[in-house]
Amino acid sequence: MSQDDVSLEARLEEQDTFEPPESFVEQANVTDEGIYEEFEENWPECWEGAADLLSWEQEYDTVLDEGGAPFYEWFTGGELNASYNCIDRHVESGDGDRTAVEWEGELGETRSYTYEELLEEVQAVAATLRELGVEEDDVVTLYMPMIPELTVAMLACARIGAPHSVVFAGFSADALATRMNSSDSEYLITADGYYRRGDSLDHLSKTNEGLEDVEHETATIVVDRLGDDLDHSLADGQHDYEELVDENRGETVEPVTRDAEDMLFLMYTSGTTGQPKGVKHTTAGYLAYTAWTSQAVLDLEPGDTYWCSADIGWITGHSYIVYGPLALGTTTVMYEGTPDYPDKDRFWEIVEKNEVDVFYTAPTAIRAFMKWGKEYPEKHDLSSLRLLGTVGEPINPRAWKWYYKHIGGEECPIVDTWWQTETGGHMITTLPGVNEMKPGSAGPGLPGVDTRIVDAQGEEVDAGEAGYLTVQKPWPGMLRTLYQNDERFIEEYWEEYSDPDADEWVYFPEDGAKIDEDDYITVLGRVDDVINVSGHRLGTMEIESAIVGVEGVAEAAVVGGDHEVKGEAVYAYVITEDGYEGDDELAEEIVEGVVDAIGPIAKPEDVVFTPELPKTRSGKIMRRLLEDIASGNELGNTSTLRNPEVVDEIAAQVQDE
Repeated sequence: MSQDDVSLEARLEEQDTFEPPESFVEQANVTDEGIYEEFEENWPECWEGAADLLSWEQEYDTVLDEGGAPFYEWFTGGELNASYNCIDRHVESGDGDRTAVEWEGELGETRSYTYEELLEEVQAVAATLRELGVEEDDVVTLYMPMIPELTVAMLACARIGAPHSVVFAGFSADALATRMNSSDSEYLITADGYYRRGDSLDHLSKTNEGLEDVEHETATIVVDRLGDDLDHSLADGQHDYEELVDENRGETVEPVTRDAEDMLFLMYTSGTTGQPKGVKHTTAGYLAYTAWTSQAVLDLEPGDTYWCSADIGWITGHSYIVYGPLALGTTTVMYEGTPDYPDKDRFWEIVEKNEVDVFYTAPTAIRAFMKWGKEYPEKHDLSSLRLLGTVGEPINPRAWKWYYKHIGGEECPIVDTWWQTETGGHMITTLPGVNEMKPGSAGPGLPGVDTRIVDAQGEEVDAGEAGYLTVQKPWPGMLRTLYQNDERFIEEYWEEYSDPDADEWVYFPEDGAKIDEDDYITVLGRVDDVINVSGHRLGTMEIESAIVGVEGVAEAAVVGGDHEVKGEAVYAYVITEDGYEGDDELAEEIVEGVVDAIGPIAKPEDVVFTPELPKTRSGKIMRRLLEDIASGNELGNTSTLRNPEVVDEIAAQVQDE
């Protein structure tokens, strides 16, 4: 490392705040810091600006109807169609030849659709669905990998007023059956398979296994992704996608007029005990909110090339691969594969090749990039980038600064976004053309979003203190209810801090957080990701950030385990960077790093080095299993893991020690 690099690293390490570059601010969509005050003074009418980003068939009468709280309704009286807003209007305005979707297959193949081509494809699929008997308000399940047909199918469903329910392709056959039974979905679009690290995976067999447990007849359309790499035959009630679409190519399907509050899609949350929750999002509020946040937070505008590396099987892909970017007329990039195939520079190759303007990814991926080394991004020209984003979990300061330097070249603001499946879009983050950035802190609540950190009694905490994250006013992108379960909707999200008798409803997302003197919020993780050591509540995120701040550490997971004296103690599971040994010396440095950053109360009882952490198929660390190991309990269910074998390996290692 040169002397210049050393001094730069030292300066970045010491720096706590970062201003957005003037060159970015000059072109940003939102630059007036008065927007916060304006939204507060003019609430809820302030959200008319979000609605103005859409084309309405019938103008709405009321911005917000609070009459049936907490079943709030937005833009009531309005009528529109989401598919029209994402495709037709761009074609009608003369931008039909602009690229809408740029797809990169894992094997290097590419496909792109202009808005005009996308319109043709969506109409053909919409006509196909109608031929199969799909009617308005029928739920269509989409169990597909990251191929363009998934985006097309979503927009085709929206076009004919049929809500879609996307099931992540990595989920099990049982998960598919559970969701189809819950939603009474009689229609399914799937694929024969997909590629992972060059291998072809049979998806159709898993689909058929799931369909055996679906309690009603189902019509299924199968996309042939693998061609000659997988011989497959279709069963009764199954149809070849290409054949049906070719028969309907050239058909005109007019977009169905939908009420503002009509359901656009169902999104089932995963990882919870018991039955998954079917989160219901509606047409106008959701679409307006994703369009507004795409413009204000991601700084998207027509003509941009934008890449969100999430999977469409998650809410991030719904909001910020499909609906938000396409509503604004942006080019959205889709990628089928993994970041490290065929090599660890795959992402940067895609950024350079497509001249990506805005890149949005997860801290999990950034930590992997750090571990692999800066030489991979340095092989590529990333100068097209003007904004970076993170999503999915809080990002620790060290990873933030690596991302800022090695991917953004210290020229790109970073938006660290907190939100949920239930919120529909961003809730806490900086506006990149307005706010300074604080690595590790997501930022303030967005304009018009009333976020407050409260104690167990619901009183706001002082700056520097930790508490519970709440949202005290409704917002357009919010879920409307849990599918066919209004009671659970109230119980899960509203009962904790609400006072219905006083007509006060407070949304509780079940996250802990702390707030500073500038109203910047640091999300500490799920409430059940809080460790109670000798009566002190410690956020796992805060301890993990301290550990990852130690040189040689690539990733860490912290859990609470049983302790005779403290009740609960801190146990750390650590992955080292390439070239570093997980030895006693590094373990001691980790303990010292935690004590220095947080205090002796957070000192890890044990540091366990492991090559992998148990993760779900969506990339989330399964801390529950690590807690079982730390406490010596019988290990729970590992069926939802993508690497179940690692649990026994870690348990055996801990027992040996």
